[in-house]
Amino acid sequence: MDEEYDVIVLGTGLKECILSGLLSVDGLKVLHMDRNDYYGGESSSLNLTQLWKRFKGNDKPPEQLGSSREYNVDMIPKFMMANGGLVRVLIHTDVTKYLNFKAVDGGFVYNKGKIYKVPATDVEALKSPLMGLFEKRRARKFFIYVQEYEDDDPKSHEGLDLNKVTAREIISKYGLEDDTIDFIGHALALHIDDSYLDQPALDFVKRMKLYAESLARFQGGSPYIYPLYGLGELPQAFARLSAVYGGTYMLNKPECKVEFDSDGKVVGVTSEGETAKCKKVVCDPSYLPDKVKKVGKVARAICIMSHPIPDTNDSHSCQVILPQKQLGRKSDMYLFCCSYAHNVAPKGQYIAFVSTEAETDNPEVELKPGIDLLGPVDQIFFDTYDRLVPTNKDEADNCFISTSFDATTHFESTVTDVLQMYSKITGKALDLSVDLSAASAASE
Repeated sequence: MDEEYDVIVLGTGLKECILSGLLSVDGLKVLHMDRNDYYGGESSSLNLTQLWKRFKGNDKPPEQLGSSREYNVDMIPKFMMANGGLVRVLIHTDVTKYLNFKAVDGGFVYNKGKIYKVPATDVEALKSPLMGLFEKRRARKFFIYVQEYEDDDPKSHEGLDLNKVTAREIISKYGLEDDTIDFIGHALALHIDDSYLDQPALDFVKRMKLYAESLARFQGGSPYIYPLYGLGELPQAFARLSAVYGGTYMLNKPECKVEFDSDGKVVGVTSEGETAKCKKVVCDPSYLPDKVKKVGKVARAICIMSHPIPDTNDSHSCQVILPQKQLGRKSDMYLFCCSYAHNVAPKGQYIAFVSTEAETDNPEVELKPGIDLLGPVDQIFFDTYDRLVPTNKDEADNCFISTSFDATTHFESTVTDVLQMYSKITGKALDLSVDLSAASAASE
């Protein structure tokens, strides 16, 4: 361990594994360590026995739930947008060869007490029961504007500079109703609260385009894809990539103490009495607790069921977004459902998650609106975790710390964090202009 490295990465969570893969591909000498004896950190997948051990102490899971090994329950469940950032990173690094993806059946939104399919194109807008006749026409015009918008084609801008015009202004130009704005902003553009309305509209329009283009990609009922056997496969795939490019991995390394010089700059990491020298450290918040602060808390329920979520067209996998306004909350709630169709549970079993940014200290009560939509639940576990963000100045100490995962059930915010970290570490932007057809997903 007494060698010197360009970067030492601590923790094998998804963000850390992506970065260690990208940095290794760039030719940097990377050492990757984890205090656990398994990959994934916070974003690992657990079998049934591990799930019971984590949430119920040591008692054995009931036999009627089936074989423990057939369960892969993700601790941070998130779907991937088919044309989104994470898929681009997977193609850029060629990690797709280690994984098999399958399209997700449905994307839904909760409105006035019911679940509806999210309409994502002008054609779907006309069919959607979410809107009345006149509103459908207005929404259709807006969708066409979004679909035809191209950065480099001023004709498609209709005289609007989206770097200056706010999302609220562009929506009011089309005269859309509050309920429509609610599902477009939260279930299509995937904003987590309403602050986007007063920001420049470009990001909002690009997010809508990403949803529609991802939806068109696999002709499925949603814009999402998900790996067979769950997300636990992802950190391991990036770890393999890093190893192929000369990265060194060490699991089960206790302590992992980051060492600093008299100026506060990182000089290495010590574990079991040995110190590995390095110029930079990349880690999750748990390795440098005095350089992060708590900004919130995620509450979630993990449910095992023997049926799909009602009113989702019997989808074996789906996401339902409950916009904040519909629940009288400050932030959205998310339902995530996956099943034996993605090899994460035995035949006939479904895993559902309900998650949100916690606004109280009582997850059971707070998550009830989402849990009530699930129908009968065989087993339920409640969990909360703190959302931590770095407070250090990375240019001063050369420590690059990831933020905790948020409550969303898709990966877009995760990738944003990874790409920003990559730019800070390397001083360059990651080029993600890739051939998207290189990633395929089975629809059945």
